[in-house]
Amino acid sequence: MAFLTLLLKASLIYGGLLGTAALMTLAERKVSAWMQLRVGPNRVGPGGLLQPLADGVKFILKEEVTPDGANMWIFRLAPMLAAIPAMMTVAVVPFAGQVELFGLDFGNLSVTDLDIGLLFILALSGLSVYGVILGGWASNSKYSLLGGLRASAQMVSYELSLIMTALAVVALTGAMDLREIVAAQAGSIFNWNVFTPVVGQVGLVLFVIATFAETNRHPFDFAECEPELVGGFHTEYSSMKFALFFLGEYCAMTVMACLTTVLFLGGYQVPFWEDAPWFVQLGAFGAKVGFFLFLFIWVRWTLPRFRYDQLMNLGWKVFLPVALANLLVVGALIALGWA
Repeated sequence: MAFLTLLLKASLIYGGLLGTAALMTLAERKVSAWMQLRVGPNRVGPGGLLQPLADGVKFILKEEVTPDGANMWIFRLAPMLAAIPAMMTVAVVPFAGQVELFGLDFGNLSVTDLDIGLLFILALSGLSVYGVILGGWASNSKYSLLGGLRASAQMVSYELSLIMTALAVVALTGAMDLREIVAAQAGSIFNWNVFTPVVGQVGLVLFVIATFAETNRHPFDFAECEPELVGGFHTEYSSMKFALFFLGEYCAMTVMACLTTVLFLGGYQVPFWEDAPWFVQLGAFGAKVGFFLFLFIWVRWTLPRFRYDQLMNLGWKVFLPVALANLLVVGALIALGWA
C-alpha cells in the first residue's frame, strides 16, 4: 500500500509539473499577445487551449537534423541532461500538508522528504547547465559554443548569490528540510520570511532575480541571445531534442517558483488559517507559484536584454556583495535575538 501511495503521489506531482510546463508555453504566448494588443493562439481548441498538444505533436513529427561534425553521443545526451535535473528537483517540494482522500491517509503531498531538501534542489539545478554547455560544444557550431560558454559563466556568477540568499533563510528557520521551513512560517502572515525586517525583502528580490539568471530567462537569456547568436546553444537542434531543452527550461521555472514560495511566502500555509484542508493549501500554493510564473513572463515582454558585460558586473559587483551583507545582517539579528 505504501508503494502504491508513493507511486500515485509521484504520478500526480510529475504529471502536474509536465502539465504546468506545457501550459506555460501557451501562457507565454497568450500573455505576450495581451501585452502587445494581439490575440495569440486561438485556432486549436477553445481559445487555443489545445495549442501545447498541437506543438507536442509537431515536435514529434519534425525531421531530426544532425549537423556535420557534431559529436553524436553528446549531441543526443545534452537535451536529456538539461531536462532531467529540472524534473528531479520537484521531488522534495512540499505542495500541501497531510492528505486524506477516500478515507485513505496519503501522508504529505510530496514525493519524498529529505533533511537536506534545499541542498538537493540547489545541487541538481546546477547540473542542468551541463546540458547547455555540452549541447553547445557538441553541435560543432561557433554560435552554439558561445551560447554554452555564456551559460556556464552566467551560472557561476548568479548561483553564488542564489545560495547565499537561501542560506539566510536556512539561518532564520534553522532547517534545510523544505517542510520544516514551511512549518516555521505557520500562523500569521507576518511569520513569513519575506516579512522579516529588511533582510526578508532584500532576500526575496535577490532570490527572484537570481532565479531569472539561473533559468536563462530574459533579461538574462544570453545563452540563446537571438540577435547575436541566432539561437545560441540550441541553434542546431530540432524535433524532440529541441523540445527537451524548452521542457527543461519551463520545468526549471516552475521549480524555482515553488522554491521561492517555500522559502519566502510560507509555502502552502494559508494566512490566519493554520488548519486549512489540504486542497485549500494546494490552491494557496498554486496561487503563489502562479504569481511568480506570471512574473517570469511579464519581465520577458517588458524589459530589454542586458549587455553581457552588464550582466557579469551586476552579478559580481552588486548581487554578491549585497547577498553577503544580507547574510551577515541575518546572523547579527539571530545573535541579538531579534529574529
